[in-house]
Amino acid sequence: MTDDRASRSEGDEAVTDPQGREHLVTLLTRAGCGACEGAKAELLALREEEPFRFEIVDVDEEASSRPGLRAEFGDRLPVVLVDGREHGYWEVDVERLRRDLRK
Repeated sequence: MTDDRASRSEGDEAVTDPQGREHLVTLLTRAGCGACEGAKAELLALREEEPFRFEIVDVDEEASSRPGLRAEFGDRLPVVLVDGREHGYWEVDVERLRRDLRK
């Protein structure tokens, strides 16, 4: 994202697979979350294999503009969203995510 909210994109271009599909994977996180750092590393590694746009959103920093985000997901971090829908939490199911990104 290019605005001044707590979201940040990893990579500055949209990524499209050969069939023309483009997915957005969002990692919900917070500062000091070791599991969140591990999930980020897994997602970045997967991005080397599967094309997708990737953003990281700190739920605490977003709380002032999107309080429902922290209320809904704050106790389950890290949370992975695919195209805005919850895909998993606490850990990344890499195999399932890989399959879902190919759909």
